[in-house]
Parts: sequence; structure tokens; C-alpha cells
Amino acid sequence: MIGGGVLTGLWQPVSGCGDHCRDGADRHVTPGVGTLRMVALAVVLVGGLLVVPLLRGLALRGVARAMLRVLGVRLVRRGPALKPGSLLVANHVSWLDILVLTAVTPVRLVAKGEVGAWPGIGVLAGLSGAIFIDRSRPKSLPGTVGEVAAALRSGRTVAAFPEGTTFCGANQGRFRPALFQAAVDAGAPVVPVSINYDSTAAAFIGDDTLFDSVRRVAALRSLTVTLVSAPALRPVPGADRRVLARAAQASMGVGGYRLAA
Repeated sequence: MIGGGVLTGLWQPVSGCGDHCRDGADRHVTPGVGTLRMVALAVVLVGGLLVVPLLRGLALRGVARAMLRVLGVRLVRRGPALKPGSLLVANHVSWLDILVLTAVTPVRLVAKGEVGAWPGIGVLAGLSGAIFIDRSRPKSLPGTVGEVAAALRSGRTVAAFPEGTTFCGANQGRFRPALFQAAVDAGAPVVPVSINYDSTAAAFIGDDTLFDSVRRVAALRSLTVTLVSAPALRPVPGADRRVLARAAQASMGVGGYRLAA
């Protein structure tokens, strides 16, 4: 069982990253190309909202891949294959992380409640069966952990961002242990996943709005995101979620990018 005193503490991490973290060294497309990408993204989103409810997982992956493609984002995948019924834990840099994970494997996302209100992306997340965390109600966290454990027991893959907020990539936050309890309770493997962008412009930090961030990404000449999965960690019954969280983060290497040799 989960210790209520630990899990009901206020869980609203704050990132020290901001506009100063972006180096501004990127090459950009012409304004017209950026605008066309934004229009194409809107078309894909509208089409996705029509198709996904009918076809679910397969269509959702296709929509996520199409959204990355029209934005000019190249996805590189490395590491062991992701198996169903795993808890994927990733560093968190951008709203693009949601598309990246969805494009790679059928997954239920754990996201802050605010994501559900985002235009388009929030709806798609909901259609994927996203599990939303209400960070203003810390007493609801044990219920969220139980929902994640139930999804894992049913064979679903669940993806979470244990840092609790976005960081610029060069910096990262500590993995919070709460959701690791779900893997312990379900006897599910934990797969650390490193998400690395080749541009600081991708970071969704500071006073960013979703629109401003999308427009900044659409203006980039190119953007490559590399997703690297580490070997699965298999918690024994009664494992300490704190130790599991530290082991998962350590396996991702310095900065959450490179795996330990």
C-alpha cells in the first residue's frame, strides 16, 4: 500500500528553466513556410479528431506521426523494443514529448490536468485514455497511482514524466517516486526513456504559451528528437519506490540523455 503522508504532500514541482536557457542559434525557415506548417498542423488535428474515435490506437499513432512530420520534426528511435504492460518514465522537455511517445507505441499518458484543456492535443490525449493528475488536489494522488497500477495489470503501457514539469534538457529535475509505486503494486517493468532534442527551441519552459511554442517549433529549419529506451527495471514485490525512481533516472545518464554504458 501507499503511505498517505508521502503521497498527499503538495506535488507541484517548479522548474528554474526559462527563456535564458535557449541559445538562439537555430536556423529558421521563411515566415511563409512556418505559416504553412501551422495550417497543416491544424488540418491534421481536425482530421485526427474525426478518425481517432473510430480507429483508436492505430489512428492515434498515425496522427501523432503526421503532426511531427508537418512540423518538420525528425524522430530517431534507439534501444530495446518497448513491450506492452510497462511503465515508461521519461524526462520532460516539451509538449512534443507527448507526440513522440504516442508516435512510437500505443500508450496511456499520465499528464497534468491542464493538458486536457489544450486545443487539439488535449483531446487526442483524452482519446488515448490519458490519466490526468489534478495537482491542486494532492489527496487524489493515491487514486491516480491506483489507476495507473490497474492499467498496467491489464497489459496497457503507461507513460509518465516523473519530474513533474518541463525542463530545458541541459537541466533536469529529480524523479518523483509516487508513480513508481504503481509499477511495484502491479509487478510491472519500468522502462526509462530518454528524450533528447537537438535544439533548445523545443523546450516548453518559462512563460511559454502553447501557441508560442508551436509557432517557434514550426519556424525551425529542422528539429531532430532522439528517443532512447534503457533496459527494463523489474521491481521485486515490496520494492522501495524511491530506490526504483533513483535507479530509473540514473540509467538515463547525465542530463537524462545518454544511457550509462
